[in-house]
Amino acid sequence: MKRIALGIEYDGSRWRGWQKQPDGHTVQNQLEDALYRFTRTRISTACAGRTDAGVHALEQVVHLDTEIDRDTFSWVRGVNSFLDDSIAVRWACEVPYGADGFHARASAIARRYRYVLYNNPIRSPLLRKRAGWIFRPLSLAPMQEAASYLLGEHDFSAFRAAECQAPSPVKTMNHIGIEQQGDLFVFTFEASAFLHHMVRNIVGSLVYVGKGDYDPDWLNVLLLGRERKKAAPTFMPDGLYLAKVIYDKQWNLPQAADAFIPIV
Repeated sequence: MKRIALGIEYDGSRWRGWQKQPDGHTVQNQLEDALYRFTRTRISTACAGRTDAGVHALEQVVHLDTEIDRDTFSWVRGVNSFLDDSIAVRWACEVPYGADGFHARASAIARRYRYVLYNNPIRSPLLRKRAGWIFRPLSLAPMQEAASYLLGEHDFSAFRAAECQAPSPVKTMNHIGIEQQGDLFVFTFEASAFLHHMVRNIVGSLVYVGKGDYDPDWLNVLLLGRERKKAAPTFMPDGLYLAKVIYDKQWNLPQAADAFIPIV
């Protein structure tokens, strides 16, 4: 038995998220169907982190187990020939199999998400489904100050979806960066792991600060209060990208140094 790791890029606007559903309209359904057509055997996959409907991935990491012997690049070229053009395998490599082997989710030590937000009085058709949109002017510095309260290990219950199945709301936020490039704001979040809707709920609250509705220390009040209903509503999925899953170098994955967002 071999274990193969794949790096997957996808436009999530066409799909109902990552996880398999009976109607087949998810990224995992599409990938496993392409694997079947390529190998003529049913192969199950496991991913580093499930994404919701409308959320994109610059580099989702997946593993699969198989007895089939194929050249490494054949897993890229062969599977891609059966995939919708909104999904692509970018790289493949064989990784250790077994109890101490590689696991796409369990071996990850951190995840990085980016949210791209278009801030202009008029919506942009060209950025539709590629970036979030807010028409009221935003101020960068207050959002940056507010984000600083979220760094470190905290109980993130205030930013946790009601349907979240994570065993604990305590996560470690390693980094938050907010940059402005003209009308685009790019939010970068890196943490040990994320709760369901955590990034979108944080972005929504930061936007309230950026609009001037609240002072930056409101984020600290939300964090300490641990009440989801007091934070901002869940922000739109359009601008959210799973940018990178971070692993120990021992696995020798052929990942890009940093994922590229085409619109930025």
